Amino acid sequence: MEATDRLSKVYGALAHPVRRAILAQLARGEAKVGDISIRFDMSGPAITNHLKVLEKAGLVRRRTAAQARILSFEPSSLREGEQWMSAMRQFWQQSFDRLEAHLAGGRKARQRKGRGKSHGQDDA
Repeated sequence: MEATDRLSKVYGALAHPVRRAILAQLARGEAKVGDISIRFDMSGPAITNHLKVLEKAGLVRRRTAAQARILSFEPSSLREGEQWMSAMRQFWQQSFDRLEAHLAGGRKARQRKGRGKSHGQDDA
């Protein structure tokens, strides 16, 4: 259950556009908390809350260097989500392949049935 909870935290964190923008910025390199705060038209406490959500999801790591709090992106949590999505993608692809085969079989059966009719006769 722990993995599912962690995955829920990751997807919950990714659900907000500000948090996705923060991750996009951190994907380009580390940043100070103050630099992140300046980029968004939000209060400090609001940014702090977003950062806490990202940290709890394991998407962001915070370290202290002298007086600065430095943030970095942690992609390992995204890999777990990508693995889950990959499994779901495989499930749906197989389901759609089966549906396509079923529908193709139905078309072929109708075509065979249509060729077997004599001209001028209806099914009704």
